[in-house]
Amino acid sequence: MLEAAPTLEFLGGAGTVTGSKHLVRAGSAQVLLDCGMFQGEKPLRLRNWQPLPLDPEALSAVVLSHAHIDHSGALPLLFKQGFRGPIYCTPATSDLLAILLLDSANLQEEEAEFANRRGYSRHRPALPLYTTEDVEKVWHLVQVRRRDEWFRVAGGVTARFRQAGHILGSAIVELDTAGASPCRLVFSGDLGRWKRPILHDPQLIDEGDVVLVESTYGDRVHPTDPTSALARVVNETVDRGGVLVVPAFAVGRTQELLWGLRHLEDTDRIPVVPVYVDSPMASNVTKIYARHRDEHDVDMQALTDARRNPLQTRRFELVRNLADSREIGEAKGPMIIVAGSGMATGGRVLHHLRKRLPEERNTVLLTGFQAAGTRGRALLEGAKQLRIFGEDVAVRARVVSVEGFSAHADRNDVLRWLRGFRRPPRKLWVVHGEPPAAESLVALVREQLGWDASVAGDGALVTLAV
Repeated sequence: MLEAAPTLEFLGGAGTVTGSKHLVRAGSAQVLLDCGMFQGEKPLRLRNWQPLPLDPEALSAVVLSHAHIDHSGALPLLFKQGFRGPIYCTPATSDLLAILLLDSANLQEEEAEFANRRGYSRHRPALPLYTTEDVEKVWHLVQVRRRDEWFRVAGGVTARFRQAGHILGSAIVELDTAGASPCRLVFSGDLGRWKRPILHDPQLIDEGDVVLVESTYGDRVHPTDPTSALARVVNETVDRGGVLVVPAFAVGRTQELLWGLRHLEDTDRIPVVPVYVDSPMASNVTKIYARHRDEHDVDMQALTDARRNPLQTRRFELVRNLADSREIGEAKGPMIIVAGSGMATGGRVLHHLRKRLPEERNTVLLTGFQAAGTRGRALLEGAKQLRIFGEDVAVRARVVSVEGFSAHADRNDVLRWLRGFRRPPRKLWVVHGEPPAAESLVALVREQLGWDASVAGDGALVTLAV
């Protein structure tokens, strides 16, 4: 009997920027690239409650590109449904995963408890998607692998991690399948950008038969210097005596914002005001950033060697408990509050938005991609009120978006990375993008590179054979 050709199935992160899941079948091996949660619009979020569209008990392994929840957040669900195989990732991703998954479970438990107390959930009782106990059962499955070293995943499938430059630990995945129809699949994960602070640039990959590439910003180009816009927003808010609230992801975005604010203070471009990071997770993540010095670029290493903390302003405070968070919520400006989550889908930032949005002197600063259906997207599109904890909150504060802080590659960055291949792949699949961005990137690749490129279809099954 002839061996079946290897296949690839898009189970998430196709037609949307969340829920990254790509299933590779090769011989007896079944390998899942990423296992992310869906975020954003309600139909997407409801998919998190449905059984995963695969057999978890038959799955050989999971290979994670990085720790962001839209790439890792469904791992506890996978375990609950029967998966007991290895989860491979880089050392820094392993450290971050422990924090992010526990935080995700904590937030779900807190929000379920809050909904039950307030009675605004349609479900009686409201339940979390998974609990901290569920998360703790995942730890023993995690296996660390260093960058640039090939390792056996399952059966005839091998892989290695390369530098993606997106967040700490983020990796491009090269996956080789053996057998009668061998194939090298290159999965970009989330690509970073060149010449950004803190982390190394993305690595160029020279060989690949099939390439999966993200397209979050596939239809636009980032501004080259977002710090000038950041300085303007800070100064205008301070002049009004207001509070600047910044929803920010605890991993990556918070650290880059702190880097930018410290630089603006050092160059006297903004006044020194209290900067509160209201996120226990961001506090722990920042410590992990400092610990993994092998991931640092030259500027980050130089400041660390000079015994300066590159990620602290002069009046910097980490807010660790809810009592202190509530106290900050009652304090008057000027001050800056950085809190999770980046698209205002949950976390302590919701309490600050509920308090600060009704006042005109305040500002909400959006610094990254806002997925459809999130509160961040609603603010970006000019919503006059926002539903928070079952209440309609008036939006009178100024809402400002500053592009350029995103850790995602823009279309020029993606093209730069793709040009690193010595020969065109047989096929390029565009994933992890809303349809306009993904379609724009496909058109650009076809026009400028002449490659066979298509947008991955949600649920589509394709062959990896020659």
